[in-house]
Amino acid sequence: MRLTHLADYAVVMMTAAARRDASARLSATDLAQETGVPLPTAQKLMQQLAAHGLLIGQRGAGGGYALARPVGEISLADIVEAIEGPIVLTQCADGANHECALDTHCRVKPHMGIVGNAVRGALGAVSLQELAR
Repeated sequence: MRLTHLADYAVVMMTAAARRDASARLSATDLAQETGVPLPTAQKLMQQLAAHGLLIGQRGAGGGYALARPVGEISLADIVEAIEGPIVLTQCADGANHECALDTHCRVKPHMGIVGNAVRGALGAVSLQELAR
């Protein structure tokens, strides 16, 4: 499994945000400058992270974004899933009906959910607080 650039950038940005004071307002411009993530990408990612409940946006003077939860309560899995969607290792494990030439003979398919859950659990065990150290 390899993270896409967007998921990688989101982890970098959230880690930078976690290093700031808990009450600090975050802007895409500031995080882009601090992390090297291109500004349009930073803006897009912050909107996605807010849509998934990891950031809270506030409009107006003094507005910006803030972490939606304490850094110890946000996991690496939360960030990856906000950008990538659910963590599954194969198409057949995502719950959708995919056509597969091996489907009628496959003895691994029933177990791929277990594997995906294990990977999600491993990523879920790493908090944003740990990443920000």
